[in-house]
Amino acid sequence: MSDGARAAAHGTGGVVRAPPTVGVAVPAAGAGRRMGGVRKPFLELAGEPVLLHALRPFLSDSRVVAVAVALAEEDAASPPEWLVECDPRVSVVCGGETRTESVRRAIEALPPEVTLIAVHDAARPLVSTAVVAECIEVAGTGVGAVAGCPALDTMKQVDQDRLVVSTPDRGTLWHAQTPQIFPADILRRAYQRADGNATDDAVLVERAGGRVRMIDAGRGNMKVTDPGDIAIAEAYLAELAAG
Repeated sequence: MSDGARAAAHGTGGVVRAPPTVGVAVPAAGAGRRMGGVRKPFLELAGEPVLLHALRPFLSDSRVVAVAVALAEEDAASPPEWLVECDPRVSVVCGGETRTESVRRAIEALPPEVTLIAVHDAARPLVSTAVVAECIEVAGTGVGAVAGCPALDTMKQVDQDRLVVSTPDRGTLWHAQTPQIFPADILRRAYQRADGNATDDAVLVERAGGRVRMIDAGRGNMKVTDPGDIAIAEAYLAELAAG
């Protein structure tokens, strides 16, 4: 058992806590502009939709009790059969114009009694069950858990003309990915205060005073963004299958 799991399992005085119940919000309503207008979650990856790959590690965890997928309006009106029939825990909601609004609507569709809420990008199909489990364990201790990886390249901060203004210490920098999992009350409160669009969920929690810990998910937890990413993801899956 990891240190995070031990901390999640025991409260003060060695009292065992009840296992968490997890709801998952999946924003999948993007227009796919960098994919030429094709919906990234519906693209085929190794014979299955990208979205199905993204959902499977959560559906394999018994602590996950509900998954709300926010689709574009036309897709939510007539969702694909493979999605609505993949698991009874999965429901579909109509997404918004922004990622933040889509996540907000998915969160609102989750049962109010869940103790943790995970947010995961529909276009991030390579997340492992181990990373999902570790994020749940850490979030169970009362802090946010964000999958990511340490920055390996030298990072530059630039101005509007792309002139370098500083070179931050890369040893303190991480790339943020998903899943991002938080105590449900903290995330709901953060979204109630949210104004405008945010690039991820942790920044809203940070603004609301919550603490967030990074979880090393490795560089393989990629997001399918450009057409070439499908080939990269398929090569990665083939490598995993080969052992």
